[in-house]
Amino acid sequence: MDEKYYDAMLNVLTREDRVINPFFQYYPYEPTPYAVLKQLSDTYPLTPEDRLVDFGCGKGRTLFYLNYMFGCNVCGIEMNEKLYKDAEYNRKRYIKRHPHAAEKIEILPILAEKYEVDQKDNKFYFFHPFSVTVFKKVITNIMQSLEHHPRQADIIVYYPTEEYLCYLDHKTDFRLNSGMLIHGAYEKNKQEQILIYRYDG
Repeated sequence: MDEKYYDAMLNVLTREDRVINPFFQYYPYEPTPYAVLKQLSDTYPLTPEDRLVDFGCGKGRTLFYLNYMFGCNVCGIEMNEKLYKDAEYNRKRYIKRHPHAAEKIEILPILAEKYEVDQKDNKFYFFHPFSVTVFKKVITNIMQSLEHHPRQADIIVYYPTEEYLCYLDHKTDFRLNSGMLIHGAYEKNKQEQILIYRYDG
């Protein structure tokens, strides 16, 4: 799938370059391939009422693509200053092309574990952005929000690690709901899949 084509369609610049995070528990920037986002959107539709949080959103690709496809609310969390500035630059470019989306896109320059989960958040996306230590803190924050404001919510994990899955399976109230193997990639690498974990409230 032509990455340049989709960047042009969204009027953003999200292709990969090497950006190292200053904290060792946060991993280098790597955008979700558009082919993966397309398969996700074909299989897992969102609604304009959904609010998806992308932890480690990088330059914002996932936010802009899913907002474009579904008109959903999206929030990106990015602790790296350079990537945050790139994401904000892309947000302005995207809104210039799609002005109706201005009120539906938020990007915050904070550590993932410092994000205060909004009661409207109901979809949480992870593409292996940080260590399982940080992941546990983020999931704990999500579960506390769900306890205070009961609602159905999904954890969407692309390229899952055994540590992530073990924690979700044994230490949380989320349960595996569905999954998809990434076409043309899973055969070579078993981590090339998306798993959806659901909390039913």
